[in-house]
Amino acid sequence: MGGVTVIAVPFAGEGAGEDELSWGQQDIWGSMRRDRSWLPIGFARPVPPGTTVEDIVDELRWCVSRYPSLRTRLRFTGGDRPRQVVYASGEVELEVVDAPPDADPAAVAKGVQDRYQGTDHDHAAEWPVRMAVVRHLGAPAYQVMVVCHLVVDGFGALVMQDGMRDRPSGPGAALEPLEQAREQRTPAAVRRSEAALRHWEHLLRTTAADRYPGSADPRTPRYWEVVRTSPALHLAVERVAARARVESSTVLLAAYAMAMSAVTGIAPLLTQLVVGNRFRPGLATTVSPVSQTALCRLDVAGREFDDALAVTWRAALAGYKHSYYDPAALDALLRRVAAERPDPAVMRCGFNDRRGLLRDLPPADPAADPRAALAHTTTRVERRQDKPFDPCYLHVLQEPGAVVLVLCADTHFLGPDQQEDVLRRIEETVVDAASRGGH
Repeated sequence: MGGVTVIAVPFAGEGAGEDELSWGQQDIWGSMRRDRSWLPIGFARPVPPGTTVEDIVDELRWCVSRYPSLRTRLRFTGGDRPRQVVYASGEVELEVVDAPPDADPAAVAKGVQDRYQGTDHDHAAEWPVRMAVVRHLGAPAYQVMVVCHLVVDGFGALVMQDGMRDRPSGPGAALEPLEQAREQRTPAAVRRSEAALRHWEHLLRTTAADRYPGSADPRTPRYWEVVRTSPALHLAVERVAARARVESSTVLLAAYAMAMSAVTGIAPLLTQLVVGNRFRPGLATTVSPVSQTALCRLDVAGREFDDALAVTWRAALAGYKHSYYDPAALDALLRRVAAERPDPAVMRCGFNDRRGLLRDLPPADPAADPRAALAHTTTRVERRQDKPFDPCYLHVLQEPGAVVLVLCADTHFLGPDQQEDVLRRIEETVVDAASRGGH
């Protein structure tokens, strides 16, 4: 790496104050503590030709001034949760990294991103955004930005990128985290949270314990991430969704539940869904994290797929309705149910469809044959580690021409062969459904 220059970038914005964490922030804070990570998210991307360092400085100043969450630090009071403090003004640093003449600026930018993400974050003393510009042969070539997940989520990052491009003026319409925290104490919000907790409690108390003995093939390292990249799913899933008039996420969730019940024998299956919550008033364009987990009970074992899809749609809809609540109250509920019930149902499975974070991907070819594309499916083990995952969590990603299924699982719960079996069954179920529907 060449030289590094640091530019202090002053900022000033509206919305200063202090309050408790919003529900979405509390949810992420819990994940950060469990994972022992500040969960950084970010990018390294080329800049348009002719971009100057001053342009990047102006962009950083505008962004931090515009979005209160990027001016947020935490204040630790000795309780279970810190408080958020939004500042009216301050200075944030921009690094200017000069890549050596013979270096690949993309590789240098990736190294900067890795350094940012791999360096611990002091929530009380540091701003939650780190930015750099990589110069090559004297001209800016790449921009790097890494932000703490506590103040932005994936869809919030898209909102922020749109703002950086369009530079809207005037007050925004979104509820920012301080406003969310205040709104969440109102009687209406308390009632909404209590209704959500009743939904969770009903499912937890009325679902029989799964009695699943666990994997016959536990491994060391214990936690594996198995990835299946499927062009066939890319061709099939929207076709099935259009025919059934449901979201493609529902199609994949139904296939996942069927696969899990078939492989483990657990039926019905309690499944946690990550819900973006941006359909709620005031949250569509907030940059801050607002996703929370919904709970649904999927009783799909032994059903034909069309029937399983209808069951899944109804269960998921009820979960989405009850996906906005006080996380501390939910934690207390989970402890109470576990203490009071000798055989509480176990929430082993999770589902997170992250395909909406990618834009401008070409649609599937409506004339292509999903079954023929099965020959191009690939499966690999991406990670093996002793740092814990949840027992079984399916992440759905998208890349050009393929749906990517990422199954993170505890091999003491699902062995490697079982993990691959689950992914294969998901793919085959959706492709079979698409083939029965015709082209």
